[in-house]
Amino acid sequence: MKAKAQILIALMLAIPCLASAKDKIEHYPFANAVAEATQSGKLDGTVKFYLAGNQPNGQVTVVKENVSVNRKTNAFGKKDQPTCDWALQSALISLQAEAKEAGANAVVGIVSDYDQEYRDGEKYECHIGFLMSGVIMKGNLAKVQP
Repeated sequence: MKAKAQILIALMLAIPCLASAKDKIEHYPFANAVAEATQSGKLDGTVKFYLAGNQPNGQVTVVKENVSVNRKTNAFGKKDQPTCDWALQSALISLQAEAKEAGANAVVGIVSDYDQEYRDGEKYECHIGFLMSGVIMKGNLAKVQP
């Protein structure tokens, strides 16, 4: 009985260490994840995505501001970038659906918005833990007319 208690105590002490063992923030290319999602058919190409600092050609009319999406995925035993790209693609699928519902054909001014905004014209921010990888993206749904 004493041995079981010692094992239980050891596990209780180890789990918090394991859970935070890999906590880090990485920045990965946005365009790669978008291209992969489009090629695989997850995104249909009818809605375009523009990170903050990149502006589409034509007249932009914002139809809904500050739309936020939070997506996480299992990262246990997996490489960081593929899990982050997967979480981003899931977020983009949701943004695409919201844009279509609002009559928009673009999401503009996209920023990563975890604890604070991260703005980059080429990369997105991903938070990676021992068990989960996640992204929080925020942008404006817009109609772009050439």
